[in-house]
Amino acid sequence: MQKLLVLFGLSVALFAFSPKQDADEIVKALQTANAEQISGYFDEVIDMKLPDNVSEIKNINKTQAGIKLKSFFNEYDVKGFDLTSKREMGGLMAITGKLSAKTKTGYNVTLMLKEKSGKYSIITVRVN
Repeated sequence: MQKLLVLFGLSVALFAFSPKQDADEIVKALQTANAEQISGYFDEVIDMKLPDNVSEIKNINKTQAGIKLKSFFNEYDVKGFDLTSKREMGGLMAITGKLSAKTKTGYNVTLMLKEKSGKYSIITVRVN
């Protein structure tokens, strides 16, 4: 009986740290407009499209992407995020919603995440 309780406790603990928790933390960071926290979930290289760029930037490293995202949040005075959808598709997840900013009623945002080693990493950021 004691072994069953230990096994049950371990399984609950393992499920508590699922990759879905990463996605929830990313959504919370978007809602508080915390670019530093979001960039902590960036993969080593990502693709990024921001409103001030004419085309998408491919394979930008996570440090440069974090700087660009923070600059965008500061420049447009991003205040929050309203989640529209969060979908999983076999190791990939898409998070979509609207960023609220002082200069505009909202920017559509899409994040693509990929599961790696039991956690999600952001591989694409598109804001328009």
